[in-house]
Amino acid sequence: MTSFTVADHTYMTLALRLAEQGFYTTQPNPRVGCVIVKNNQIVGQGAHLKAGEPHAEVFALREAGANAKDAVAYVTLEPCNHHGRTPPCVDALINAGVKRVVVAMQDPNPLVAGNGIKRLQENGIEVDVGLMEAESKSLNLGFISRMTSGMPYVRCKVAASLDGRTALNNGKSLWITGEPARLDVQYWRAQSCAIVTGIGTVLTDNPSMNVRLAKTSRQPLRVIVDSNLQTPTDCKMLIPELLSMSPVLIAYSQDTNHKADLLTAVGAQLLYLPHENGRVDLQALLTNLGSRGVNEVLIEAGQGLNGAFLQAGLVDEFIFYYAPKLMGADAKAMFAISALVEMQQATELQILDVRQIGRDIRLRAKPVKNLSWPYADRYPLPS
Repeated sequence: MTSFTVADHTYMTLALRLAEQGFYTTQPNPRVGCVIVKNNQIVGQGAHLKAGEPHAEVFALREAGANAKDAVAYVTLEPCNHHGRTPPCVDALINAGVKRVVVAMQDPNPLVAGNGIKRLQENGIEVDVGLMEAESKSLNLGFISRMTSGMPYVRCKVAASLDGRTALNNGKSLWITGEPARLDVQYWRAQSCAIVTGIGTVLTDNPSMNVRLAKTSRQPLRVIVDSNLQTPTDCKMLIPELLSMSPVLIAYSQDTNHKADLLTAVGAQLLYLPHENGRVDLQALLTNLGSRGVNEVLIEAGQGLNGAFLQAGLVDEFIFYYAPKLMGADAKAMFAISALVEMQQATELQILDVRQIGRDIRLRAKPVKNLSWPYADRYPLPS
């Protein structure tokens, strides 16, 4: 096992910080950073910022120039060894004459999957893998999920009172949380490739479901789960100005209202995904989104769709926003699921993070069953 030095950790930490520059823009590609060091001096650094543009290694090598010869490259993800929109990064590193490459994690993409590392080694370059691997994985949970399972990483965001209620019995829910918490949600939207909501939310709240940050350069795909195609053609999500920046995909199982042509005419994209229960096949929906290059999904819905995703075991992470309010037993709950008869049936969660956002509390948690998937090293169960 490689023994990494303090300097190795320092430079890889910088590479991870560089990778964060692409947090909201690299989709469907992973977030990657690279630092090139020679004689204990940083001679080049770069980050991948947008699909179709040069990768992190290329930017770093350009800055390093001739100094890249016999230098050490620190990369947060295994350099690619295949032609995509850009040439292979391993070729650039080999041609530049670097003597060592430190890689945080192997690329889960089957087109790479160790081949980049092998190619570097075949060309006499020393390669060390695994430095700050957990930190690199946490940057690219969605990319890892899509490459290993074919489905995106799914977060379910729920805003609720302290007694776990998400709306009044009459459906009113604006606003449970304060402005700082609502702003925080905008950043989760911005890093997602798709936002999923249900027809109940569309009919009750008529949301836009777009990212409303001042310097947003990319809008996620907006998805409505609407089994019977009840989406109003004049709802906010289908406003032409928003559609030009952020498409709307409506997943349905039957067109009992004969609205398919009307919705298509106003610019919606339709996806027919019937399930045997008469509703939309949610697993098929996630698989379809994965095939579209969607890495991360944010569910912003009501208790019905939240409960359906929960019972199907399709949620990787929950983001709960708790407001210091009490709404009572008659208000709507977080998840509409079948009645449980044994405590063992309850969904057990591992809390990842708790912090105060304005007057509200944000709590992030993962279903315990998912901790055995790729990220147990990042979020281990307590001993």
